[in-house]
Amino acid sequence: MEVIGKIKLIGEVQTFGANGFRKRDVVVTTDDQYPQMISVEFHQDKTDLLNNYKVGQDVKISINLRGREWINPQGEAKYFNSIVGWRIENLSQQDAPSNLPPVDQFEPASKVSDEEPDDLPF
Repeated sequence: MEVIGKIKLIGEVQTFGANGFRKRDVVVTTDDQYPQMISVEFHQDKTDLLNNYKVGQDVKISINLRGREWINPQGEAKYFNSIVGWRIENLSQQDAPSNLPPVDQFEPASKVSDEEPDDLPF
């Protein structure tokens, strides 16, 4: 699944427990008729993926939905959901690097003919 939108907020890396579990949140505002602010968690080494992004960029985040059960001290079951990101892609045109040279640096092809032999094996 994917979430597409504009970055509204990038949180700091948080560390929990003796094992040093790391988590970092990013909030993305969707471009729907009724925009939604979706919070996506990145865990462990995936928290570093957010280092190259900033507020205002258009992104596509690949996500997994996670759910878990917790039994409170009164014995009642409670259920929680998480949206966990595992990849993020920049969709902003102004920030996308262009590795292609300008079109005017290429010379037009000369002597192009439809009568050339078609010797391709497919």
